[in-house]
Amino acid sequence: MSERFTNLAVRSQLSAIGQRSETVRRANLSAIVRELHLRGPLTRSSLVVRTGLTRSAIRGLVGELVEGGLASEAPGAPLGTPGRPSSRVRLDPDRAVAIGLEISVDTLAAAVVGLGGVVQARERVARPRAHLSVDEIVGDLAELVGRIWPIGLPTTAAVGIGVAVVGIVRRSDGLVTLAPNLGWRDVPLAERLRGVLDVRAPISVANDADLGALAELRRGAAAGYEDVLFVSGEVGVGGGLILGGRPLTGAAGFGGEVGHLPVNPLGVPCGCGSVGCWETEVGERALLLRAGHAPDEGRDGVEAVLREADAGSPRALAALENVGRWLGRGLAGLVNIFNPRLIVLGGLLGRIHPYVDHTLEDSLDHFALPAPRALVRIVPARLGVDAPLLGAAELALDPLLADPASWLRPRSAVAVPASA
Repeated sequence: MSERFTNLAVRSQLSAIGQRSETVRRANLSAIVRELHLRGPLTRSSLVVRTGLTRSAIRGLVGELVEGGLASEAPGAPLGTPGRPSSRVRLDPDRAVAIGLEISVDTLAAAVVGLGGVVQARERVARPRAHLSVDEIVGDLAELVGRIWPIGLPTTAAVGIGVAVVGIVRRSDGLVTLAPNLGWRDVPLAERLRGVLDVRAPISVANDADLGALAELRRGAAAGYEDVLFVSGEVGVGGGLILGGRPLTGAAGFGGEVGHLPVNPLGVPCGCGSVGCWETEVGERALLLRAGHAPDEGRDGVEAVLREADAGSPRALAALENVGRWLGRGLAGLVNIFNPRLIVLGGLLGRIHPYVDHTLEDSLDHFALPAPRALVRIVPARLGVDAPLLGAAELALDPLLADPASWLRPRSAVAVPASA
């Protein structure tokens, strides 16, 4: 082989080694930032244990994060043992923030959430259940963002905008293909929001239950679990599934529409156009009607039913028991298919859980297969009504968590990293 070709081969090998080295560096930075984001401030020693990296690697990579403005270090607390205590590393919640937005049936919400999950501002406002136009809703969301944006925080600190919506969403472009309880079909929500928001940042849209599952996994009742089913209900019912620590969303992001499982062929029409969907048996409307309330009383009506149940009302108690039976039957089918370790109930289902837990567990015992039934626990959501909103912020922060190296360089007011 000639010297020219030998030199070319050597340069090619060195280039490949350099590329692999940079890939490893970026992955290691990501591992550190994820640990700090999920667990809060940690000492360098703790980062060594949690990431498996060497002390020297942690020292160098943390130095990069500090120099790049994503983190800071402070002396660690004395432990009463010989030697200098390990310094404590924390992410800067002002250096990179996400905007979380939520569109539910009867409320709109917005939050500004910094690295580490620090909620800097949050507001939720009621909206009429009438089918408002998309223009009205995106305009109200833009106003909310302007109202809660922290004074003195530059808009360039926003690394992403996440949106949770009660509908079926194509994640690739933020198209809401169907949101029956909003009266929407084929709404390009990401595009519409991009036209009204003053903050320039990538916009990601996802189903509210998928994002509720993400929030509960990272910061709520499902922390520490890897196989989780999140089921949330109000007017409708949605589900988010985490298997092996990863969300299961389907080919285009349409997965998790558990509320439209056909469970009762003799049931009532559903807003999706079918008959006897699960949400027609366990949703808000079903509970209110069975308890003798008007179906449009909404959350106030649900609270009234729960007060009546506390007072011993036979009708309210019977309505809750009926919902509990149908809830257990549907969950049993999902347990048989997906074998989760934990089921988290959000929204209406979380609020009624104390009233239906025995009925629910009995239904699971009857309809679920013994082996997966023995493994699963059912708990109410810890983050309450804000789970989808906080999950939207987490979704918006994901590009940074995946590749923090891209965010270490100072950014201009209009530039967004290509990796986002």
